[in-house]
Amino acid sequence: MTGTTSEPAPLRVGLVGYGLAGSVFHAPLIAASPDLVLDTVTTGNPERAAQARAEHPGVRVDDSPEALWARADELDLVVVASPNKTHVPIATAALEAGLPVVVDKPLAGTAADARTLAALADERGLLLSVFQNRRWDNDFRTLRSLIAEGALGEVQRFESRFERWRPQLKGGWRESGAPEEIGGLLYDLGSHVVDQALVLFGPAVRVYAESDVRRPGATADDDTFLAITHANGVRSHLWVSATTAQLGPRFRVLGSTAGYVKYGLDPQEAALREGLRPEPGAVWGLEPEGVWGRIGSGESPLTGGGAPVETLPGDYPAYYTAVAAALRGTGENPVTAREAAAALDVLEAAKRSAREGVAVRLS
Repeated sequence: MTGTTSEPAPLRVGLVGYGLAGSVFHAPLIAASPDLVLDTVTTGNPERAAQARAEHPGVRVDDSPEALWARADELDLVVVASPNKTHVPIATAALEAGLPVVVDKPLAGTAADARTLAALADERGLLLSVFQNRRWDNDFRTLRSLIAEGALGEVQRFESRFERWRPQLKGGWRESGAPEEIGGLLYDLGSHVVDQALVLFGPAVRVYAESDVRRPGATADDDTFLAITHANGVRSHLWVSATTAQLGPRFRVLGSTAGYVKYGLDPQEAALREGLRPEPGAVWGLEPEGVWGRIGSGESPLTGGGAPVETLPGDYPAYYTAVAAALRGTGENPVTAREAAAALDVLEAAKRSAREGVAVRLS
């Protein structure tokens, strides 16, 4: 007689917050994962509560995270997608309730707070992961592959731009200059470009930054440049901006034998905003050949220099697949709190550098 093994039941997820991060990124990716089920959404906004019920029939909706702690034994994971200033207190409460946690970036406002959270998770023996989805962007996956293959030779300079043209303020906490809000582009888009630089080239030893508030009525940085010197000698030049009338290349990476230039953004965010969802076996995260990056030397890609490089598919679903594996003990935490703390070291150094007009050394 041959026995059969059944698939494990999906892990039950409580999602805190149903704004942009919760409704566009986390809830759709959780719902698309065969390893997870969206059990509960917490939001105090009646319109967002109705939206959650409409988009995820059968989901339970509560008006505060405290409802999750009271039902901790019914859940396997809490995802924190609420405003930045709430990340640390909500993640702390979840861990103290015995629940593993995913926190949207930035994990905290300071590296010290991030390390305190990491220590609490270690003490409780619980997963604490940070949603750095842009490690699974199509262009970043392609660049990692090129570097691993040695296609550029020894990388000398990494240029990364996350630029937008938004001359009018949208409002909300992300554009607030109040320190407790942890707003501004340095901590928003800067969390992505710094994380990518550290993943590619390792620890930073020196940081220089220039940060400006350019739009009328703005109170938080909306145009920031960072220069990072890595311990291995690579220099990363990173731009985040909401005031760029002509967008530069997303990546320009210069090596000893070749360079790689890539324009345009990964299509996954736009697809999720439009209501498209990743499904097993369906095409996801692909872009047309006309926007592939180019690799070569001695010429500009805009005048036909170099050869096109097929862009690998973007794969945001891979993050939650990895989280589920880590929870079940069959894989590693895809983005650790200590990695997030290292990125926050750089962001804090950049903030100081821009304020004081000096380069900051990291120990």
